[in-house]
Amino acid sequence: MSISLCVIVNGNEHHLDVAPHHTLLDALREELGLTGTKRGCEVGDCGACTVLLNGKAVNSCLVLAAETEGAEVVTIEGVAGREGLHPLQEAFIREGAVQCGFCTPGMILSALALLRENPRPSDAEVRQALSGNLCRCTGYAKIVQAVLDASDASLVPGFGRPEGLRPSR
Repeated sequence: MSISLCVIVNGNEHHLDVAPHHTLLDALREELGLTGTKRGCEVGDCGACTVLLNGKAVNSCLVLAAETEGAEVVTIEGVAGREGLHPLQEAFIREGAVQCGFCTPGMILSALALLRENPRPSDAEVRQALSGNLCRCTGYAKIVQAVLDASDASLVPGFGRPEGLRPSR
């Protein structure tokens, strides 16, 4: 038995047939081949599978794919625009906030959700927003600094507005 659904992923409409027990993580990785969303703990503790679901950061391992009917999902593959990396991604690179890279997609999407709601967060607000994302390589200082750097309105036009997130091609 499968469930048919229509979901918009990274700006593109997809019609999927998924097993009732498949998670959004399963659908993204196995049905759509979007492997930037990482499979980590699969119980919602690590944040490696974080995506934006209707603009909110969620652990895709905890959301059944069937629950996403008609929803908008953004994965790390949908963050960069036609003109290149998103300013948040550039800040991660510039600050050296990427080490092994496994946690980076989830960190970026959690940070993006924060910056869309609060374009000028404090250090404490950034740390709170990223508290559901575990990194085993860093002490978080460079990650937090990258988010704070990207929060500069001159670097990130459109944060807080829908056009601040550009769909992929």
